[in-house]
Amino acid sequence: MVRADATNDSTYMRAALEHARAAAAVGEVPVGAVLVRAEAIIAAGHNSPISSHDPTAHAEIAALRAGGQVLGSYRLTDTTLYVTLEPCVMCAAAMVHARVRRLVFGTWDPRAGGAGSVINVFALPGLNHRVDAFGGVLMDECAALLQVFFTQRRS
Repeated sequence: MVRADATNDSTYMRAALEHARAAAAVGEVPVGAVLVRAEAIIAAGHNSPISSHDPTAHAEIAALRAGGQVLGSYRLTDTTLYVTLEPCVMCAAAMVHARVRRLVFGTWDPRAGGAGSVINVFALPGLNHRVDAFGGVLMDECAALLQVFFTQRRS
């Protein structure tokens, strides 16, 4: 199991939170992601399915696409993806196909989580790659951002 120190995980999660705030500023669900390789952020993204009219425009997918462009390959080996919300099944499967080494996420998604809340894509038998997944990094801050966003939308 590959595990970086908590200080680095928190630092990169704070960067993902900045992208989540950018999503909220334009009316998107505040989820942000950064892709890290060799201790450098090589790509980032935030949710944009509403503005792009694209149901696949999740923060994770945006960061994976950008990372592929930076590396010149769809195989994102030796990378860690930091995301503020537990990925859905689509995003988790994309990480497996991209060969992401680690996933670090902030808060759990009990309605659609694909890293353990509803289903754990990373534990499905027969897959050709395993992603080490860790949840709960800056969980309260990540959860609060989502709670404030949805409270404002409902009022």
